[in-house]
Parts: sequence; C-alpha cells; structure tokens
Amino acid sequence: MERLYLDNAATTAMRPEALDAMLPFFSGDFANPSSLHQSGQRVNRALTAARRRVAESLHGLPDEIIFTSGGSEADNLAIFGMMSGRYALAHFVTSGIEHHAILHAGDALRARGHKVTVLPVDRDGVVSVRSLEAALDGAPAVVSIMHGNNEIGTLQDIAALAAVAHERGALFHTDAVQSVGHVPVDVAALGVDALSLSGHKIEGPKGVGALFARKGLRLAPLIYGGGQEGGRRSGTENVPGVIGLSIALELAVKEMDVVRPRIAALRDALIDGILARIDGAVCNGSCTARLPNNVNVRFDRIEADTVVVGLDLAGIEISTGSACSSGSLEPSHVLTALGLSGASARGSIRISLGRTTTAEDVNRVLQVLPSLVARLRNLSGALTVEGEAQTVTSKKPGVHP
Repeated sequence: MERLYLDNAATTAMRPEALDAMLPFFSGDFANPSSLHQSGQRVNRALTAARRRVAESLHGLPDEIIFTSGGSEADNLAIFGMMSGRYALAHFVTSGIEHHAILHAGDALRARGHKVTVLPVDRDGVVSVRSLEAALDGAPAVVSIMHGNNEIGTLQDIAALAAVAHERGALFHTDAVQSVGHVPVDVAALGVDALSLSGHKIEGPKGVGALFARKGLRLAPLIYGGGQEGGRRSGTENVPGVIGLSIALELAVKEMDVVRPRIAALRDALIDGILARIDGAVCNGSCTARLPNNVNVRFDRIEADTVVVGLDLAGIEISTGSACSSGSLEPSHVLTALGLSGASARGSIRISLGRTTTAEDVNRVLQVLPSLVARLRNLSGALTVEGEAQTVTSKKPGVHP
C-alpha cells in the first residue's frame, strides 16, 4: 500500500532542484565563505547569490536578509532583537493563536518585567484592527502577529495591522513561516519591519530559515561571535542549507500562479467532501481568508488522535495540529482561542496538502475518512454505555446513582 503524506504544514519533502543545488557545497565547494582565498570567495559569491534570490522573492533588499537556523530562531531574533533595540521595558503585543516560538518568547519577556498583551481573535481566528488599536497607547512597543496560521490556516490582514502599529509608533513583525511560498508575500506592500520564514515548509532543507529585517532597523543580536550576517547573527553560515532554501523559495514563487489555485481547489473539494459526508463535521478557521493548502475540521464524540491513528493504518498521514505540540495532552491553544471547548479542540484534525497532491489523493481521503469516523463514534458510544453500566452495577445495594 502506497502511503499518502498530507502533513505538509509540519514539514515538506525537499525538491530535487534544491537538493541538487546543495550537493556541491558539501564537498567540492566546502570552504568557509568568510575566508579570503579563492575557494572561500567562490562560496561567498554563491552565498551572496542565494541572499539575492531570497530578497527578490520577498521584494526586499539583499542586505535585509539574515540567515538563521530556522523559523523559531528568526522569530526570537526579531522579537528580542527589536525589544532590545528599543527601550528597556517596551510593550510586547501578540495574539492568542501564535506559534509557541512567539508565545513563549512573550512569557520570557513578561518574566523580565515587560508588559505583554495577548490579543483575542474571533471565531475564524482573525485579529481585529480595533483590538490592536486599543492595545497600543503610543508607548514604545513591538507587535508580532502571524501571517498565516499553522493550525487553522487563517490569513491575517497584515498590511492593515502593520499600518496601525506604525501609526502608534510601534514596530511590527510577522511570522510568515506557513505563508511564504504559498501566497504572495511582498514585504514592502505588507509594510512590516521584520518577517520570518523557514526552509523546510517550502520544500527546502530543515535547519535553515531567514529573517527579513527592514533596512535601518535597530536589531540586537542573539548570537555573538565572528560578526557574520552583518553582525546580526554570528556563526559560519549553513551554506548548503541557505542555497537549498533560496532555490526552493525562488521556484515556489515562480510557480505560485499555477500551483496556488490548483491546491486551493483541492482544499475546497476536500473540505466540502468532508462536510457533506460526515454528520456534524465543522471547518475550523476562515472559509475565505485561508492558506491554500490547509484543511482543519472537527468531529464531535471522538478524539482526533484516534482519527490520525486510523488513517495512518490506512496509509494516510495527517496530524492533529502543530508538530511542535505533538503528544501534548492539552487541547490546542489555537483552537481554544477561537472559543472552542476542550472536547471540540481535541476532536480536530489538520490535513495539509502539498505541491504534488492530486485529486486522486483527495478522493482517497474521502473514501476512508467517513467510515473511519463512523466506526470511531460507534466505538465511543459503546464504550460510554458499557462504562455507565459498570458504574451502576458497582454501586452498593440501597445506594442510588
């Protein structure tokens, strides 16, 4: 049985073109790009070209790109770097549905004495401009709102939110790890001061990411050392990773006009099919402002983990949400922020499509999932009835339930 991978929001398979571009830099062109000899300068030129590719893909400038070890480091560099570059106790504002790289950074800032505000979202996971306006009072602040949510796929109006932040004198960062390469991202049009991305979400390698930092932005480094990346992120660059990231991003942007509508149509067909075939199924997140590859639905009377296991046994690989929170007993903070109960949140699954996903793949899910959910509901009902019967018969005579 051929396995079907539909967990692309967690990670993606590397594109052959990205891998081919990386391979020479593991052996033949292995030199340190900071070295002055010919071999080092040859690698430095390749690094410069990769930086240019990433910048052009985002409509930024090459010296606005800082290469990191991934999205989480880029998020942390943006937040702590901008906070340190402002004032000692600047206000940090974020939302309740951010990645843990943002929320836990907020926890650390709060422990250091910073004021931290976590904005609410509506039932679709949207942050309102009005709530951000209310949170900012003109005091020095840094705002971080995710562009495309990693669990429910909701897209924020980043341009409007960034404009409000700037009107109130605040700096604005967005975690665009899930959106870069999947929807158009123009840092100038968005008006952001900083933006994070990651290689392995766009068919590039793991362990490499990038931070766009607007020219002139005061950004204190997290890592000190040899002064690489313009003194903003020391450490010898992961040259093969950077090359692979740049090629994957360039190709994703180049192919977006064709790939994006095709994947969005498959997403809609899958959501519509699930809602039509499974009683009580509900789509989580925005039905309109949504990442093209994201499907997040919930079912009553069952635990999502059992659906994931059941589909895995049928050769279909999905998730319950963020891979970073896999195994947690707590319901998703993203889903509870929408106002869902713990039970509803624990009944939600995420199916994330990829560039190579086909209509046949969608049909395969629709053939397996409805009957699986029905069996799990029947099993859950039988176990509940059996459990209630055992509770009643275990009572002592004369003791009423």
